[in-house]
Amino acid sequence: MLTFEQKIAIMESFPELQRKNVSLGRVNFHYEDSAYDKKTVGYHFHPNGNGYIYAGQIKDAETDDKGLVNIRDYTEEQLRNLAGAAIRSLTAGAETSVTESGNIPAISAQDEGEQTWADADGHVLTVKPEDDMWFIHAGLNLDSVFETYEEAVEYLEEEGFSRRK
Repeated sequence: MLTFEQKIAIMESFPELQRKNVSLGRVNFHYEDSAYDKKTVGYHFHPNGNGYIYAGQIKDAETDDKGLVNIRDYTEEQLRNLAGAAIRSLTAGAETSVTESGNIPAISAQDEGEQTWADADGHVLTVKPEDDMWFIHAGLNLDSVFETYEEAVEYLEEEGFSRRK
């Protein structure tokens, strides 16, 4: 199980989210650009390890009656994927669903235009599709090239980057 500090660090790695400290040492994470009235993505992350992600807009996600998923025993990858899917599910025009295996896809290639990704240190990379390949640039310098969008996303997430809108 991830520690409270690890869970907070993962959630803070999403530049789209804003941290909100609430009572009893708990922390919420809000997505202010939500296309819906619902803005809370991370709910009541507590030092005891408990916490929830809002997945009420994610098709086929197993949630409680409030649309929440308990992430107490989640791995880093599971938490990153669910939080990313939750953010995308609150974005106008996005449709996110659970795959047949029960996993939530990390990111779909529905928006095949240029994308900006950033890490917690403020480093920015640009992802561009060109000639059926995915090119990752650091400024004017080429960083990496991948055959699929999914490979590019996997690389970026492993390096601590998350997509910016």
